[in-house]
Amino acid sequence: MVEWWNGLDEVLKILYCIAIPATLILVIQTILSLVGGFEGGAGIDFSDTSGIDFDGGSDISDLSDASDLGGHNFFGDGGNPADFSIMSMFTVQGIVTFLTVMGWTSIVAIGSGTPAAFSIIVGIALGFVSMFVVAKLIHISGKLTENGTLNLKNAIGENGKVYIPIPAEATGEGKVTLYLQGRYTECEAITFEKEQIRTGTMVRITDVRNGVLIVEIDK
Repeated sequence: MVEWWNGLDEVLKILYCIAIPATLILVIQTILSLVGGFEGGAGIDFSDTSGIDFDGGSDISDLSDASDLGGHNFFGDGGNPADFSIMSMFTVQGIVTFLTVMGWTSIVAIGSGTPAAFSIIVGIALGFVSMFVVAKLIHISGKLTENGTLNLKNAIGENGKVYIPIPAEATGEGKVTLYLQGRYTECEAITFEKEQIRTGTMVRITDVRNGVLIVEIDK
């Protein structure tokens, strides 16, 4: 091993010093990803305040000031980490992948007789391609996770049917069924209508507060 190492030129020594540690880190990252150690949120919207009780209480009657919101959603989506961009390539996984691919590609090219300078250029090019592929795969994976998570904000403006009667003037909760994100789901709901909404009545979702739908009779 010592003789082999001493027989290498300086360029190959540098490339091996890059490729071997990067490969070990990449293997560790892959193992941790498989066991869940590198799982991250897929598109956490830090500006999303729905579901937060600012008054510190859980009394549903505190939502009475939401009756005039209609179908408007005042909580716009902010920057989403799951949105793909060039900067998405420059993550720990991306950089480690770049170093691994660049290092081994250059080593193999030099070993096949290709000039060192050209081998390194090819290695860098393939390294950047690998960074892009990894970033894109992470992005797609994050989107799939995000799409599979039920987001009640997506129900705003949709229609549903009352499953359990909804008491009038937000004095209690009922339940509605609706088709949301590709599947039928059952959600708790309140209304600010003056009369109880009976089972089977079609309603329209106007807002979401504290994980509870706010509905009105679909006229």
